[in-house]
Amino acid sequence: MSGCLVSRVSAQDRRDEFYYLGELNKASSVMVVEQGIVPKTLGKVIAESVSQVIADGEKAGAKRPGDYLELEKLLIAAGGPDVTRMHSGRSRQDIGATRNRLFQRAQVLTTFEALNHTRAALLDFAAKYPDAIVPAYTVGVQAQPISFGHYILAYVEGLERNTERLRRAYANVNKSPLGSAALGTSRFPVNRARLAELLGFDGIVENSLDANQISPIDTGVELVSVASAAALTIGTLISDIEAQYRMTTPWLTLEEGELTGTSSIMPQKRNPNALHNVRVVASEVLGVSTTYFFKAHNVPHGLSDYKGSEPVEALNRMARMLNNLTAVVKQLNFNARRALDEVNADYSTTTELADVLQRDADVPFRVGHHFASELVNYGRGNNLRPIDIPYDQAKRIYTDAAKSFKMTNAQLPLSEAQFRKSLTAENMVQSARVIGGPQPAEVARMLAAQRTSLKNDREWLDSTRRKLDDASKQLNAAFAQLKSVP
Repeated sequence: MSGCLVSRVSAQDRRDEFYYLGELNKASSVMVVEQGIVPKTLGKVIAESVSQVIADGEKAGAKRPGDYLELEKLLIAAGGPDVTRMHSGRSRQDIGATRNRLFQRAQVLTTFEALNHTRAALLDFAAKYPDAIVPAYTVGVQAQPISFGHYILAYVEGLERNTERLRRAYANVNKSPLGSAALGTSRFPVNRARLAELLGFDGIVENSLDANQISPIDTGVELVSVASAAALTIGTLISDIEAQYRMTTPWLTLEEGELTGTSSIMPQKRNPNALHNVRVVASEVLGVSTTYFFKAHNVPHGLSDYKGSEPVEALNRMARMLNNLTAVVKQLNFNARRALDEVNADYSTTTELADVLQRDADVPFRVGHHFASELVNYGRGNNLRPIDIPYDQAKRIYTDAAKSFKMTNAQLPLSEAQFRKSLTAENMVQSARVIGGPQPAEVARMLAAQRTSLKNDREWLDSTRRKLDDASKQLNAAFAQLKSVP
């Protein structure tokens, strides 16, 4: 975790239920005075009482009640029963729903920042070896060669989608239920838009029943779904890297040190503990998220206490997972020579051989594919690498393969140089022409596009936090004004 992130998380350690009750009470105090629900003179008493309770709660060892009714007792002790008029048009239902959104909003931004750090680390890693050749797999079997930059960018794009999902989720989370009362509002002239503004929300959840009881369900589902999607993407990446440790000579490993471990009995072992830790937290994300789905389905609406904790916890664990992954990425070692050797040892370039026959020699694809498949059978049967197959044998295999399609006396329409070139990984990768492919020009373009996307997301995060900071300052100024009444 970066120092910046650590300091921000530490600064919010005290942003508990008591803290957010204080913010809600400050906003309500301002609104009830502005709307004429209470006179300014009483507004001063209310503001002073709210301030005293907040100040008392900041003292070492002080109680910080999270239940409004418990906190209200402290307000009454500070200012008398008239201070409860601040609660006009409110309920623990809309207080709880609003407070949950404040917790969720803060956690979305913290998790968003962690996501940006991970994307940056992966982009830096991809940029070190953008055009190095690596094997790619389907069904767990080597399939085709691609470039290292192309491989890493696949995961960067997956994480980019999670930033998009978080931004959409933030737009739904950052709407205020406050002023909905229990579920049907009240006859008090409550200004819900003003309450939303004071608390930094971008608007309100309009329908008061939806605000407190329906929207918390699907908003929570949206948050745990984002966390689950990220956990699955990252779990796939970790699975890829863990597979390397099953090889005698892997090409992607952790630097030995704080992220690896040794065995108490087997001196040769270098255990990739950090990889397993990332996977463990990813599993926790999925577990917490699944728990929320069952609770949201089985518990009747109107019981607001269950709707806030799992979404925040899923996002919190998602942030931990991302921070752990960032540390892993920064200590990964890539062996380009070993990766290329793994490609060259197998036959994953034979797709390009079939393509060359169709593209350059007008051979029907299935004919070329059948020839390439028979070439693989011959090479593996004789323990040969593609580069070692005799050209004369390739010509014979082509003629025999063509007979399956009633093509007699067909000759391999490639010179030996063309044949050899078509089987090289470098040729296959560089020959790609389609958008999003592994060829150097496309990898460079995608790297640049992802840098721009990351820059935009960092700017959005900074802008969003500034807006919330500004709203907090405006709330405190309006609240302080209440206490200035003669």
